[in-house]
Amino acid sequence: MVPAGLKCLNNERKRMESELRDSELFYRTILDSTPDAMLVSDADGIITLVNNKVEPLLGYKPVELIGQPVEILVPKDVRQKHRALMADYIASRGTNTVIGSRPMRALIKNGSILEVEVSICPVQTERGLFVAASLRDITERKKVENRLRVAAAAFETPHEAIVVTDSYANIIQVNKAFEHITGYSQEEVVGTNTRILKSGRHEDAFYAEMWHSLLTKGTWKGELWDRCKGGKIYPKQLSITAVRDEGGNTIQYVAAFHDISARKRAEEEMHSLAFYDALTGLPNRRLLYERLDLAVSVSARNKKYGALLYLDMDKFKTLNDTQGHEAGDALLVEVATRMKFSVREVDTLARFGGDEFVVLIEEIGAEEADATQHAALISEKIRAVLATTYIINNREFHSSPSIGVCLFQGNSIPGDELLKRADIAMYQAKDSGRNQVRFFDPQLQLSVDSRAALESAMREAITGQQFRLYYQIQVDRDHRPIGAEALIRWESPTHGMVSPLEFIPLAEETALILDIGNWVLDAACQQIATWSNTPLTSDLVIAVNISARQFRQPDFVKLVEAAIAKHQILPSRLKLELTESVALDNLEGVIAKMTALRENLGVTISLDDFGTGYSSLSYLKRLPLDQIKIDQSFVRDITTDPNDAVMVQTIIEMAHNFGLHVIAEGVETEAHMDFLRQRGCMAYQGYLFSKPVPHYDFELLLNHHLTLTNLRQSR
Repeated sequence: MVPAGLKCLNNERKRMESELRDSELFYRTILDSTPDAMLVSDADGIITLVNNKVEPLLGYKPVELIGQPVEILVPKDVRQKHRALMADYIASRGTNTVIGSRPMRALIKNGSILEVEVSICPVQTERGLFVAASLRDITERKKVENRLRVAAAAFETPHEAIVVTDSYANIIQVNKAFEHITGYSQEEVVGTNTRILKSGRHEDAFYAEMWHSLLTKGTWKGELWDRCKGGKIYPKQLSITAVRDEGGNTIQYVAAFHDISARKRAEEEMHSLAFYDALTGLPNRRLLYERLDLAVSVSARNKKYGALLYLDMDKFKTLNDTQGHEAGDALLVEVATRMKFSVREVDTLARFGGDEFVVLIEEIGAEEADATQHAALISEKIRAVLATTYIINNREFHSSPSIGVCLFQGNSIPGDELLKRADIAMYQAKDSGRNQVRFFDPQLQLSVDSRAALESAMREAITGQQFRLYYQIQVDRDHRPIGAEALIRWESPTHGMVSPLEFIPLAEETALILDIGNWVLDAACQQIATWSNTPLTSDLVIAVNISARQFRQPDFVKLVEAAIAKHQILPSRLKLELTESVALDNLEGVIAKMTALRENLGVTISLDDFGTGYSSLSYLKRLPLDQIKIDQSFVRDITTDPNDAVMVQTIIEMAHNFGLHVIAEGVETEAHMDFLRQRGCMAYQGYLFSKPVPHYDFELLLNHHLTLTNLRQSR
C-alpha cells in the first residue's frame, strides 16, 4: 500500500509534467506559427530548439540540428567574427532585449550560402542563458536592392539623359544628364509636358507613328530633333519604354536619350568628303553620276527634257604654269561662285575634275524646241558670266568657257553616254574658237544659231530704226473713232516683215523687251503730239501695251512722265494696257505704281486680255483701273458658244458694277457688234473696223469712218 504522502507527491509530479508538456506544446505552436525560421541555443551555443520553418529554409530536419553547435550554420570564414560579435552584443545590450536585425550569410545543408536577415534575443532563464534567433530569407530582397542600386546608378549616368513621365507624357522626374543636355532644371520641367522640347522639324505623322508604336508595342526607338531651353535645335537618339501595371495598363514612360550632334557632324563630314569637291564645295563626279541617273529616270516618267552642260575654262593651264597652282585654285573657286548664281537651286553644278565643270538641268520643257532654247539661254548666261575679267593675285586675268550641251529625254541613253556627248560638244566649241556654246545635235545647234541670229538682228533693229508702229482703230457704240491701239511691227532688211509672235517672246526672254517697250512708249507719245495738231485726230487716245517686265522697272513711272514731258502731250490721251500678270507679284507695289500713273500723271489704265489669267475680284476691286478689255478669245465665238456668251455678258456686267469702261477686241462681224452693244459694251476693236495699219493709212481710215458714221446718222 502506497503511503498517502508519496501518492500525493506522484500526483503533483504528474500534474507538473503535464503542465510542462502543455506549456511546451503551447510555445512550440506559437513558435511554429511565426513566418520566420526560429532557433534557440544555450550559453554554449548548442541548438536546443527549432521550429518547423527551419527545414524549408536551411535544409536541416529539426533532429539534425538539435544538439549541434550554432556555428554549423555559420560559414567557416566568419565563425570567429561571429563568436566575437555575439559576445559583444550580449555584453553590451544585456538579456531579454532584441538585438536589431542584420543581414548575414547562412551555410545551409547542401553547402551553399544563403542571404538571411537575423534577429537575436538573449534570454536569461532559471535554467541559464539562452539565445533565440529568427532567420528570414532575403535573397530576393537583395536582388531587388541590387537592381535598385544599379538603376539608381544608371539614372544618374553622366552621358544618358533620362526622363520619367506619366501616361500623358507629363514629366515626373529627370536626371542630371537631362539638365545638362537640355538646359532645363528638374524644377523647371516637372509637371510640364514633353512637348516643350519639340523642335518643330517633324510632321504630325512622325509623332503619330511614335505613339502608335508605344501604345501597341510598348517601345519606340529612333532619331529626332528637339529644342534646348535656349532655343538651339539638336539631334538625339531616343528610346522610350512603357511601364505597365499588373493589369497591363501603361502608368509611366521612361525615355533615355543622348545628343548625337557630334555624330551627325562626323557623318556630314564623311558625306562631304565622299560626294563633294574639297576645293569648291561643289558636288563631285560621284554625286553627279547619282543625280544624273535619277534625273534620267524622272525624265522618263514626266516626259520632259533635261540638259547636260559640260564646260572647260580656256587658258587655265597658262594661269597654272605662270602663277602657280594657288592662282589656278583661286580661279576655280571664283568660277564655281559665279556659276552658283547663274543656275537654279534645283540644278546640279559639279566640278568634274581639273578645270572641267558640269551642270545638270532638269525639266526645261516638254517640247524639244522649247528645251533647246531654254538650254541655250542658260548656257549663254553662264558663258557671259564666266567670260568677264578675273582678279587673281591683284592682277587681271582673262578666261572664258567652252560649253558643250546635250539634251536628254527619258533613260534610253545611259548617263555615261550623255556626258560623252556633252564632252564632244564642248570640244567642238573649243575648235570653233573657244568662248562658244555648242550643241551635240547639229540640228539643235542650227536652231540655236538661228535664234541667236534673230536676237542679234533685233538688237540692230532697235538702233537701226527698223521698228514701226501700226494702229488698230477703236470705236464707240455708234462706230465713231475714239482711239487706237499701237502695235509694233518689225520691217527687217534681211528677214522681211517679222511677226510679233516670233520676236516678242524672244525679246521677253533676253530683256530686250525693255528697250523695245521704251521705244514703243516714246513713239506713241510722239504720234499723239503729231495728231494733236489735226482736228480729225486731236481727241484720239492711243493705247500702248506694257509688258509685266517693263512695268516692274523701279523707274517705270518716271519713264512715262519723261515721255509725256518730252513730247508735251495731254496725259489723258495716253492709255497703258496692262495684263493681269502684273497683279500677281507684289500687289501693294503694283497698286502704288498704278495710282501714281493714274492719279498723279493723269494716264488712263486698261486691264488687257481680261478673263484669260487670274481674274480675281479681290484684286480687281483694289486696282485703280479705268477700263477692262475683253479678250478676243471670248469674243470670237459669242454668237455660237453659250459659254463664251455668258462669260462676255458677265464681264460687261461686272465692269458696270465696278464703274469701269469696257472695250472688246476681236470684233469681226456685225453679229459680234450687235451682241456686245445689246449687252452694254461701250467700245470695240477688230477687223470689222480695220486691221492694224501705218499712221498714214490710219488717217485715211478715219475719214472713211467719219463718212460712214455720218451716213448712218443721216438715215
